[in-house]
Amino acid sequence: MRFTLSVCLLALPLAVWAQTPLTEAEAVRLGLTRADFADLERGAVQAAEADVLAAGLFPNPTLSYSRESVDGSLDTVEQTWMLEQAFDISGRRGLHREAASRRVAAVTAGNATRQLQMAAEIRRSFHEVLFRQETIRVTETWAQRFARVEGMVGKLARAGEASGYDRRRLARERQTAEARLAAERAELDRSLAHLVALTGAPEVPLLKGELLPSAPVPVETVLTSLDQRPDLQALSRRAEAADLEGRAAKRGGIPEVTVGVGPKYVDNGITQDNGVALSLSVPLPVFDRQQAGQQRAVAEALQARAEYRLAKSRAEGDLRGLNRQAEGLRATAIDYRSRAVAASPELLRIAETAYQGGESSLLELLDAYRNTLETETTALELEKRARDARIEYDLLTGSVDQ
Repeated sequence: MRFTLSVCLLALPLAVWAQTPLTEAEAVRLGLTRADFADLERGAVQAAEADVLAAGLFPNPTLSYSRESVDGSLDTVEQTWMLEQAFDISGRRGLHREAASRRVAAVTAGNATRQLQMAAEIRRSFHEVLFRQETIRVTETWAQRFARVEGMVGKLARAGEASGYDRRRLARERQTAEARLAAERAELDRSLAHLVALTGAPEVPLLKGELLPSAPVPVETVLTSLDQRPDLQALSRRAEAADLEGRAAKRGGIPEVTVGVGPKYVDNGITQDNGVALSLSVPLPVFDRQQAGQQRAVAEALQARAEYRLAKSRAEGDLRGLNRQAEGLRATAIDYRSRAVAASPELLRIAETAYQGGESSLLELLDAYRNTLETETTALELEKRARDARIEYDLLTGSVDQ
């Protein structure tokens, strides 16, 4: 049996609740579209895109000027202006740029993972509020039943069949009920404040949703698309970027060529000659041929792929376990509500009849009422546990389906 929660607490002003009910999907949408959250994601991507830009840029040209005296004579002077530019003939710059692009994809996947985690946290908070609201409802119903018990005790007292102990015991039970309600309302206030902080809602929302989840997606269906989970995609892109960096490092034996050109002037005090100066310089890759870069790239790729395999293997096991847990808790919650909770009204009727007929004591009647509350609370706790398991299952599948 599934039920819809749309609870308006009597302890809160009616004006606070005079608004459109907030659903789980809308709460997630509000949380994920907050400006600060969007700025966080955009900043991470833009920082990674800056690395792509940097990797694709040519090095700045160099402008140099020299003035020399020929043969130590102050009358003959050579002046040279030289504009030099380094050229990559190995293709390393393109590989570095492509590797940086892979890292942008990894950051984007990381943002998607952050969205999934944020959505899961919002969903947990949303259903925590629903659970607290429904717990208050059943507790209020339990407390309101004391009016019926008081009526029975008063009637028996007028007939001389109820003792002073029964009246004092009933007062003690009422105090316990009031304390329990106050504690539950305090928990609700905290849960609501957390939900508002996550969603950025301008005011305390009225929630509308179902505590008991629907049946989870079959695990075999999920496992076929597990590779598309954002965190696994991020690890794959990191490994690809490391491979590209390794390919670039392997070309460390091919040096950059620096070409220079500029005008040259020779002045001996009598005549002035003009010409063009050319230069060509090539570093000799004798010692540094990017051996460290190759080793680092191989190690990073190895690490990323190992993390990928470990994460995927762990996810497969966790998904199977969570699927069984979610299905088992959901079935248990449905069965418990249909059997144990459904029998509570009849048990209360029997207990009240027995007390009125003098066949049982007040303590036995109060015990029946407490048992009814515990049964209702247990049913809600089972549904809440089923919902929590479903949220964790959805998080591992890389989905926010409800």
